[in-house]
Amino acid sequence: MDPAWQERYGTRVDAYRLPRLAWRMHEAIGPEALIVDDTGFLKDGDASACVSRQYTGTAGKVTNCQVGVSVHLACDRASAAIDWRLFLPASWDPASPQADADKVARRTRCGIPDQVGHVEKWQLALDMIDETLSWGIDIPLVVADAGYGDAAVFRHGLEERGLTYAVGISSRHTAHPAEARPVQPAYAGTGRPPKAQYPEPAQTVKDLVIAAGKAAARPVSWREGSRPGKGRSGVKRMYSRFVALRIRPAGRGIRRAADDPELPERWLLAEWPATESEPVQFWLSDLPSGMPLATLVRLAKLRWRIEHDYREMKQALGLAHFEGRTWAGWHHHVTLVSAAHAFCTLQRLARHPKDPAQV
Repeated sequence: MDPAWQERYGTRVDAYRLPRLAWRMHEAIGPEALIVDDTGFLKDGDASACVSRQYTGTAGKVTNCQVGVSVHLACDRASAAIDWRLFLPASWDPASPQADADKVARRTRCGIPDQVGHVEKWQLALDMIDETLSWGIDIPLVVADAGYGDAAVFRHGLEERGLTYAVGISSRHTAHPAEARPVQPAYAGTGRPPKAQYPEPAQTVKDLVIAAGKAAARPVSWREGSRPGKGRSGVKRMYSRFVALRIRPAGRGIRRAADDPELPERWLLAEWPATESEPVQFWLSDLPSGMPLATLVRLAKLRWRIEHDYREMKQALGLAHFEGRTWAGWHHHVTLVSAAHAFCTLQRLARHPKDPAQV
């Protein structure tokens, strides 16, 4: 185990617990994806490590809280948190222009290592992905919401690591249709030759889906829900309509091969319910071009497992009840809660190995 990681993220005991937890749950779950997300820890005071007024989906607003980024191994029937990072806001970083003197002064009391500075959440996620790979854990797919998928540098980081992804994106992203081709402008013979360019401007992904039309949406059922239904299992299945297009993402931060003027081709998946006048959710993926729509939808929607984990760890296992104030204490707490959650998952799998509704 890397000593620098031990110093930065917790005690030696915790540093060895995490890979052992990951190995055991990888064997038990047989994951189809590694899911990335973050959750808030609401606080009343200002003494806890990294607490600040910041946005968290837990409250749905900017509020006083800590934010933890986590990665989870998951398949349709089970999931488990295997790594955590406490997000350090810029106001806690003495090297940041946004540093708050009072918060910087509290770093020593909170036991925050001197080398820890403000790092974006997507970078914390990439750090944990590297950690997971270093443990010898295979990552077949990375799934995340638009908070991570909107960052082109996060997607590039996954591509550089040879990892496939299916991530949420916002509707403002731009792209060209897959059939679009760049054109080489005429060269006047002086100066540097101009680069090949796409003749038409890129469109937003929302406009591309709307141009395809609502008739392009296909019905897909991707998993059983929690409400009673008329299906064979007695549980209502999750169902909606989806459009899948092959596109070439454009805009800032999009990289193309040095010897290829074409932008890389990707999947654009959009959910367009029959009751809506326009698509409501979008995903970008580099899964293979021949991927069936039902499989593409199921994998993109696998992110629901992380919400299930957060809910269970907070409501039943005390994830949000930690009252300590130190950096190491927080990481120690989330590690123990993750171990408790993994134990509960293993017990359910042992009792109901083929019943996803029980996991």
